[in-house]
Amino acid sequence: MKRQGRCLIITVMFSMVFVLSGCGRKDEKVTMIPVSAKKVTKGDIVQSLHYVGDIKAREQVNVYPKVTGKLMENTVKEQQKVTKGDAIAYVDRDEIGFEFEKAPVESPIDGIVGRVYLDKGESVSPNVAVAQIVNMDVVKVRVNIVERDIPKVKEGKPAKIRVDAYPGEVFKGMVERVSPVVDLASRTAMVEINIPNSDHRLKPGMFARVNILIDEKKGVLIVPRDAGIRDGSLCYVFVVEDGKARRRKIELGVNEDNRFEAIKGLEEGMIVVTMGNTVLKEGDRVEVMTDPGIREIREGNQ
Repeated sequence: MKRQGRCLIITVMFSMVFVLSGCGRKDEKVTMIPVSAKKVTKGDIVQSLHYVGDIKAREQVNVYPKVTGKLMENTVKEQQKVTKGDAIAYVDRDEIGFEFEKAPVESPIDGIVGRVYLDKGESVSPNVAVAQIVNMDVVKVRVNIVERDIPKVKEGKPAKIRVDAYPGEVFKGMVERVSPVVDLASRTAMVEINIPNSDHRLKPGMFARVNILIDEKKGVLIVPRDAGIRDGSLCYVFVVEDGKARRRKIELGVNEDNRFEAIKGLEEGMIVVTMGNTVLKEGDRVEVMTDPGIREIREGNQ
């Protein structure tokens, strides 16, 4: 009876060892952590500041008559080109007992008629605008940049402008003026960007998204933003080497959208983890799930 009991205990122990060893093999498979990754490549990168503003005509003036009376006629229509000194309307002084020649209302600038405010027969005076003249051959955008960005923006810096009216299209401009003073309330400085507009496609009043280009690097190592992990003041990435995650401290430079310049810590062709990196530890075994180019390299090395 005792012998049968010992046999039963031995049988149970072997069964437990078999089960535990089987669990161990399953755990080994679970530790293969699926990640997404990309290769470190060389390329060009541009750093820019992003602001918004409204399109304005470079010159925009309301035109007022010099005398009081009634509007005899408008001699121009909206969108019509005019030159400085052209008569855009005539006013009848309309004073009882006197006769006057009709008084011209003259354009003070070259441009096009943006608005005609009054109709024939309406009363006018020197404080009532008859029309608006705009010079749209060059338009401008004024943006208020925050205090920390002021040293980065200089006159002559290029800018890219996008408007909703032309999705996907980029208009080129240039920083024309940087205000020498900072607004005390907002702690911002005004920056004016000029944009050539000879075809008049950009209209005053359009909402504009402005990128002011402040730095450009060519032929530098580029790493995706998602690869970087912050640890206080330090930044590091996980590099895939022989199927394992290796933590590397890096130094970043210029950034553009979702790309960073890698100054130190990486070499061209290295594979950096871009998704799943926040759960990794040094030496974890990983399985790269995306980027066919990386998969071909990994399988070719097997």
